[in-house]
Amino acid sequence: MELRMKKVWVFLMLLSSVNVAKAQLPSQDILALLEFKKGIKHDPTGFVVNSWNEESIDFNGCPSSWNGIVCSGNNVAGVVLNDLSISAVADLGVFANLTMLIKLSLANNSISGEISGNVATLKSLEYLDVSDNLFSSSLPPEIGMLKSLKNVSLAGNNFSGLIPDSVGHLGSAQSIDLSRNSFSGSVPSTLTKLNNLVYLNLSCNALSKKIPTGFEVMPNLEVLDLHQNQLDGHIDANFLLLSTIVHADFSSNLLSSGSSQKQNFLPGISETIKYLNLSNNKLTGSLIGGGELSMFGSLNVLDLSYNDLSGDLPEFNFVYDLNILRLGNNRFTGSVPNGLLKGDSLVLNELDLSSNSLSGPISMITSTSLRVLNLSSNEISGELPLLTGSCVVLDLSNNKFTGNLTQTVKWGNSIEFLDLSGNELAGPFPDVTSQFLRLNHLNLSRNSLHGSLPMVLTQYPKLRVLDLGFNQFNGPFLNDLLTVPTLQELHLPNNSISGSIKLSSTSTNDSVLKVLDLSHNQIEGYFPEEFGSYVGLQALDLSGNKLSGSLPSSMEDISSLISLDLSQNRFTGSLPDNLTSSLQSFNVSYNDLSGVVPESLRKFPDSSFHPGNSRLELPSAPAGPGGIAGGASKRKPITTAIKIVVIIACVLAVIILILLAIFIYYLRVSRKSTKESVASKDVQKRTPRNPAGFNGRGSGGALVVSAEDLMAARKGSSSEIISPDEKIAAVTGFSPSKSSQPSWSPDSGESLPENLAKLDVRSPDRLVGELHFLDDTITLTPEELSRAPAEVLGRSSHGTSYRATLDNGMLLTVKWLREGVAKPKKEFFKEAKKFANIRHPNVVGLRGYYWGPTQHEKLILSDYISPGSLSSFLYDRPGRKGPPLTWTQRLKIAVDIARGLNYLHFDREVPHGNLKATNVLLEGPDLNARVADYCLHRLMTQTGTVEQILDSGVLGYRAPELAAAKKPSPSFKSDVYAFGVMLLELLTGKCAGDVVSGGSEGGVDLTDWVRLRVTEGRGSDCFDSALAAEMGMPAAEKGMKDVLGIALRCIRSVSERPGIKSIYEDLSSV
Repeated sequence: MELRMKKVWVFLMLLSSVNVAKAQLPSQDILALLEFKKGIKHDPTGFVVNSWNEESIDFNGCPSSWNGIVCSGNNVAGVVLNDLSISAVADLGVFANLTMLIKLSLANNSISGEISGNVATLKSLEYLDVSDNLFSSSLPPEIGMLKSLKNVSLAGNNFSGLIPDSVGHLGSAQSIDLSRNSFSGSVPSTLTKLNNLVYLNLSCNALSKKIPTGFEVMPNLEVLDLHQNQLDGHIDANFLLLSTIVHADFSSNLLSSGSSQKQNFLPGISETIKYLNLSNNKLTGSLIGGGELSMFGSLNVLDLSYNDLSGDLPEFNFVYDLNILRLGNNRFTGSVPNGLLKGDSLVLNELDLSSNSLSGPISMITSTSLRVLNLSSNEISGELPLLTGSCVVLDLSNNKFTGNLTQTVKWGNSIEFLDLSGNELAGPFPDVTSQFLRLNHLNLSRNSLHGSLPMVLTQYPKLRVLDLGFNQFNGPFLNDLLTVPTLQELHLPNNSISGSIKLSSTSTNDSVLKVLDLSHNQIEGYFPEEFGSYVGLQALDLSGNKLSGSLPSSMEDISSLISLDLSQNRFTGSLPDNLTSSLQSFNVSYNDLSGVVPESLRKFPDSSFHPGNSRLELPSAPAGPGGIAGGASKRKPITTAIKIVVIIACVLAVIILILLAIFIYYLRVSRKSTKESVASKDVQKRTPRNPAGFNGRGSGGALVVSAEDLMAARKGSSSEIISPDEKIAAVTGFSPSKSSQPSWSPDSGESLPENLAKLDVRSPDRLVGELHFLDDTITLTPEELSRAPAEVLGRSSHGTSYRATLDNGMLLTVKWLREGVAKPKKEFFKEAKKFANIRHPNVVGLRGYYWGPTQHEKLILSDYISPGSLSSFLYDRPGRKGPPLTWTQRLKIAVDIARGLNYLHFDREVPHGNLKATNVLLEGPDLNARVADYCLHRLMTQTGTVEQILDSGVLGYRAPELAAAKKPSPSFKSDVYAFGVMLLELLTGKCAGDVVSGGSEGGVDLTDWVRLRVTEGRGSDCFDSALAAEMGMPAAEKGMKDVLGIALRCIRSVSERPGIKSIYEDLSSV
């Protein structure tokens, strides 16, 4: 008996120890959380990695002491890790074992991964938010098994593919947000079965086809947002009439009007709809007559801008609740309805009728509720209207207003923004007591105003921007304008202002002036020494005046100066020695300066100093187009006869050199090439000789001067096309200053010399700065990047591109930004991080960026794409890759480019900004096109952006409106223009920057050449002769003509130029 009791006691002890051991094991919930922690690459705040420690585990239940964990009993009920900048790789299936999880919120981090099918095990999940991360892949159908899910947000990720029909099984769902992804296909009709749904946002995707019917009968749906997709078809009249929705946004799609809507576009609108946005579509027809407008009575916001609506505007007499009405950028005609401006029965706060064809006079604007009124870019005439009420923003620019400004004296005191530019206003500026006590922006440029500048301009207490340029103002310069304490920008170019600039040192101490443009006037006197007190001044333009004397040393104190233009004056003496290093644009040409250019200014080209300044020497100036170094010449003037002799001699010499180059070329190609061995430890490889001694080409009997030649003549290294000699001379590591290193080409198939695998420490230092990556697919240190051998790919106005070969064999394209073009570090980092979410098969992915300790160490890393750029395959030049592209290949490339641009414009809401053939890379044997070098203007200073735009002009891609702008900035419409030029290149095989000569019209650029041929009825003559064989096929010939029509639409004026969505749609249907 005693023995049996002992055995029982031993058994109980063993059982107890087993239970204790089990109790010491972490629960499934804890193991799931630790598995997620393993995927964390970077936790800048330590919120997770410093808190989720095994030492702090409560083995009997939920780890309630861990940050971000919410417990319910012994189970994890919530994981909340929002806004922590965590970088991690995680499959949401890692949380599958959290069977009692109710809330999972990981919003606004940098977590990548996917959602796998095992999320279906989260039966208790009610709240799922992974918005603004880097999740990708498609949604699994199993997501429809989350029956308890009430709120789901996957917005701002890289999800793609179709939205599964199973989302219609989320019967408890009240809010679904899938916006800002890359979903494609149609909108699932099963969504209309979700009777509990209140909020549905599918905006900013690539959804297509028609909007399914049924949304109008969903009993609880209040918000339906489908904007920025590719939805087509007609607006369902039943939806507008029967819907219970409050907020409907279908803007930026391809929607059109039905046949029944051609006359009356909106037959009726449900009383529940408060916000209706149909802007940026293809809607046609006219708005209904004034007697039928009672159905608008419940609307608060109506936006029909950027469509093709026409006809007269109704009076809107009985629309009592309408706060915002936007009808801009349509084709409305007739006069502006008085009812909209009087406001007797309206509470309208914002009215936009800009960019239509409205005409006639406006007698008065008396609405007491109107705050924003935009009537710009119409044909409104007559004198300026009487204005009462409380208008804050008033834009009447680019119309045909006449008369003078006396009416403005009676305008109210509430105006903060006033733009009357681009009209036909005349007379003086009224010099009466200031009534604009809140005015901060005044633009009266491009009129015919005259007289002297009145003192009242200095009495606006909040004025920040004043633009009176391109008028006929005369009289002495109003020096008091420079001491207005709030004024940040003063623009007075192209007037007849005289007198001198006089400042007192005490009056400049509190100035906040950043931009001063007094160019092309008649100002005399000296450069004021007191300008040195304007430490915040960033842009100063005094060009085209009569200023004289020497430049004071106090200029060195303007520490924030970025742009300085003193050209076309009468300055003498030497240049100041130590102007600020922040200077990025500089011009003192056409003066009488002398001496030697200071070393701090020698970074600028010879054109910044000459012509003019015959006694000013620029040491080590780059050679000009004629091979003569820029700088001062101390020789006596040459007579006309001698000049003619010299010109004739130069022409003969050039002809002889060309003939000699051709002779040498044929002599060399006739010889059999021999291999050369390495004779010493210092590896020196022979660079391939350039087979082209002439950088032009013949086409159809026309002489073609290459744009690259023009670029090289204009600017030292602005051309992106470099010679084979230069291309093979690769540098070791990355340094634009290294020019005498052994060279090696990764494409040569030869072994890499041992001494080529690391940086030459004599050239700027090893990379020791900050290297950041936009995803976790690459792990690399600055030192490893320093060791990577590199080959020059091309140069542009903003830097040099290299192909880098990492130790693991991976290839990257590294763009080394030119010194001075990058924004300050904080802004640069902020903009660069926005590239992380840009992922598309027709867009080159950016991988990272590097910020070094010196001014010229700014790098951008991206995927390397081979076999090369579109220009290397398209243009008929020596060294072209492969045979001429077929029409099928060219059409596919065009569609690919349009698709990539459409993604940038509508999914990421950014313009490309630098579109050209060298920035379209072709990938793989199928030559899939991918756009590169996009959005660099967001990383560059204004000066860098302007240089980039100037270079695009030389190469033939710059839109006309950019050439005319004072501060040009890339836009969606300028991208469309550049794309249209590229379509012409694909059709003709010619380079956009080539100057074509061969007909009676003389030398013209590509766009004018094509327009002339089309006008003459010879459009088919433009097509590339390499496509002649395919021209015999009716389908191919029709396709070429269709694309030609699309290209010509793209290069219209900016107001008539279509958006990229319609272009992409039209190209896809060719």
